[in-house]
Amino acid sequence: MADNHIIKIANDMGVDEIFVGVRAFECIGANAPYDHPHIFLEMGDEDDIVCPYCSTRYRFNEKLGTTKSKPNGAICS
Repeated sequence: MADNHIIKIANDMGVDEIFVGVRAFECIGANAPYDHPHIFLEMGDEDDIVCPYCSTRYRFNEKLGTTKSKPNGAICS
């Protein structure tokens, strides 16, 4: 059975961009109660994407894998 777990990312630090090791994830803005509608974002073949709600730019870095972000602490699950 395939693992369909969707990574959730929160920008509690309020930075302009976050580097992640996945191309598909759910942006939640910040952790509750400061979150925005949770939105699925998928980069496809691109190396970055901007969330239409919080304007955070996400950049792909395969070296980070599925559990790390730069800056640290943005991945919720």
